[in-house]
Formats: sequence, C-alpha cells, structure tokens
Amino acid sequence: LISFVFSPFPLLSQIKKQQQDVLGFLEANKIEFEEKDIAANEENRKWMRENVPEDSRPASGNPLPPRLFNDSRYLGDYEAFFEARENNAVYAFLGLTAPPGSKVGVHLPPWEP
Repeated sequence: LISFVFSPFPLLSQIKKQQQDVLGFLEANKIEFEEKDIAANEENRKWMRENVPEDSRPASGNPLPPRLFNDSRYLGDYEAFFEARENNAVYAFLGLTAPPGSKVGVHLPPWEP
C-alpha cells in the first residue's frame, strides 16, 4: 500500500502545490493509497522520521512532506516523484505494476536528436 505523507497546513506554498500534484496523480490514476497527516498525528510524524533514510534527510531539521512510501519502504520525496513522472516511470517508482496500456508504466529511452 502506498503511503502519502502530507501536511494539511504546509508553511510554504511550494509544498502545498507539490502535495496537490502527487495527490492528484494518485487519485487520477486510481492508485490505492493511505494518507498520513503529520500535522494532526504525532505517530505519523514519528513514523515518517523513522522511515526516511539518513541520506534522504535535510542537513538540519526534519524531512518535509510530501514523502512517498510503499508499506514502510521509502520511495522518495516530490523531486523523485516528479522525475519518475517526467520519465513515464511512476508505477516502477511506486513499486507497482502499471495497468495494461498505460504509458506511465513504460520507461522510454532518452530522446536523441
């Protein structure tokens, strides 16, 4: 199950847009997921801090949302999601099998002029 870690009250408008982007993609593609609200639930905050690997944490402070997990396996932050989406590889990024005929599951080779 995909876990979408978010804050309903992000301090930065950029984070709000990133969260809406991820949420919109998951909903539009009917990908089953659970929301983990880190603003209202201390357990979710603790879970996120414990499951984001050291090399994916900021130099200071705590990791910021949005973050994606498959069960407790860390997948990445918005930048990783965005890169996977740009490369039509979101299903692979999420550790899911793409539905038949979905171009989002196909990894296309880089374009060469």
